[in-house]
Amino acid sequence: MTVELDEVRDFLAASDPFAQLPANELSGLPQHMSMRYVRRSDAIISAGQTNDMLYIIRSGAVDVLDSEGTLLDRRDAGRSFGFSTLMGDNTCRYSMIAVEDTLLLTMPREPFVELAERNPELARFFSGQSARMRAAAAQLRQESSSDVLRTQLGDFKIPNPATVTPDTTIQDAARIMEDRNVSSLLVSQDGGLEGIVTDRDMRGRVVANNMDVTLPVTEIMTPNPRAVTSDSLAFEAMLIMADMRIHHLPVVDEGAVTGIIASADIMRLLRHDPIYLTADLSRRTTPEDMREVYESAADVAVRFIERGASAEEVTGLLTVAADSLARRLITLAEEQLGPPPVPYVFVVLGSQGRRGMGLASDQDNALILDDSYDPDLHGDYFKKLADYVCTGLDSAGQVLCPGDMMAMNPDWRMTVTQWTNTFHTWITAPEPEALLHAQTFFDMRAIHGALELADDVHTTAVNMATHSGRLHVHLATLAARREPPLGFFRGFVVDRSGDYANTLDVKKGGTAAIVQMARLYALSAGIDAVGTRPRLQAAASAGAVSERGAEDLIDAFDFLTTISLRQHAEQLRRGQKPNYHIDPKELGKLDREHLRDAFQIIKGMQSALSTQYPVRSM
Repeated sequence: MTVELDEVRDFLAASDPFAQLPANELSGLPQHMSMRYVRRSDAIISAGQTNDMLYIIRSGAVDVLDSEGTLLDRRDAGRSFGFSTLMGDNTCRYSMIAVEDTLLLTMPREPFVELAERNPELARFFSGQSARMRAAAAQLRQESSSDVLRTQLGDFKIPNPATVTPDTTIQDAARIMEDRNVSSLLVSQDGGLEGIVTDRDMRGRVVANNMDVTLPVTEIMTPNPRAVTSDSLAFEAMLIMADMRIHHLPVVDEGAVTGIIASADIMRLLRHDPIYLTADLSRRTTPEDMREVYESAADVAVRFIERGASAEEVTGLLTVAADSLARRLITLAEEQLGPPPVPYVFVVLGSQGRRGMGLASDQDNALILDDSYDPDLHGDYFKKLADYVCTGLDSAGQVLCPGDMMAMNPDWRMTVTQWTNTFHTWITAPEPEALLHAQTFFDMRAIHGALELADDVHTTAVNMATHSGRLHVHLATLAARREPPLGFFRGFVVDRSGDYANTLDVKKGGTAAIVQMARLYALSAGIDAVGTRPRLQAAASAGAVSERGAEDLIDAFDFLTTISLRQHAEQLRRGQKPNYHIDPKELGKLDREHLRDAFQIIKGMQSALSTQYPVRSM
């Protein structure tokens, strides 16, 4: 029993605010405490209940939610809750839910109050915690998530970041990181950014390889790191860090380093919404466990939609969640199968490739293998990896592609050379089926592995497509055939019978037509962007489409995506499967007018395509 009490004392000695208590107070605490085990998803305290206990998390994690179910905080080992009811009204304002199997230390009201009276600093600590929680809850009721996402980095960047010069030794750099308690150092010369060193570099490059610490820091830094400006948005920074799998972004304005942003800063900014639950994936080991996290991301997206977030923000958040899910499954597959026998890259396609995931999106993916791949020696490994990931995605909620465009299909596991030859075939002799593949696989984005393999394939494919007039004609024909459901007198053309009677498909003749046009404009101009908005913006700059035409298509795309997302959110609320069939009578008058305008824009741009290209029937 003494050993157990000593262990509890040592744990408290490492946890604030107990670590600041005198030794005699600390030694006496364990005898007033009990242990309680709580299963994942169980409520520990519910809003409105009385509470007479202080809880300290020994292991696990607990979510703090307000009375409306809004996530206020996530607390892990060493943190406490329940204290606000011990220092005033004993009715709890918040609910505490275990998000993992959790072990708690508990202390009743009387010994806690006596301890706080003897140690005023402990009372001040917990009073401050309560005040911060009330402020956070009040802010949530006044501020939407989309407003937070639009916060400029200059408003919360860390100014005057820790920097060193290129000739600083690795050892001195490590000392600076330790002294300043930072996880990264910017390498700067005359105010300009030359590189970045992180604690991961120190562990993985220096310690693991027994590197000479007297060498200059340039030997381990990442040169010319991705940087942002102070007027960049939190949303943009979040996507960049998720896409590049990095945790630090230098802030550079007019060529000079002015600050740094860490992923933890973004997560703190977003702490009131559980989008950061994607971080939980690192703790999940089965697709079934991951389903809860992936579904929570959909719940967050619904909440963002209801709060008026932009279509780009919602689809970006869903894409981050889907990317994180796939990366976690790939990591687990590699842990089970061992290191890959040859370099490879896992790529996502379609809406996920374009960073335009919706609530009704399925999975589209493929593998690109190094040319050293031997199917007899390595085929079984990559088959098992692809099967594990694709079926895992399905089990976690990202359903299988009905067209079988997935890495588990052996047709979509090819070497760099095979992929290049396949694109050449699609581009030079495009048949209807080949065109279907081409338009999907041009929307290729790497998320795990040897990323340069995907860059090689995609760049080569875009270069080939740029000079293929025949492909351009076929793509223009496909775009023109996706006619908006709009009659001669601007009346809506709805389905007359079947499951979708009296509705129109805003994807088939709406967003899909814009996606197709954006792809054509970009490829004809040799632009390797993948997203629909970036393609249209870059194509306008290159003269492939007029500035006005690109702006109109982006506006139409955003509106059609927004009303689709709204419908998906409502359908999920009803327990229905999301679809793109909308009854125009259920829209408000203004939305119906905007819908007509969006379809009219698409029709006008399709007519322009018919003039520019000899569009033919297929």
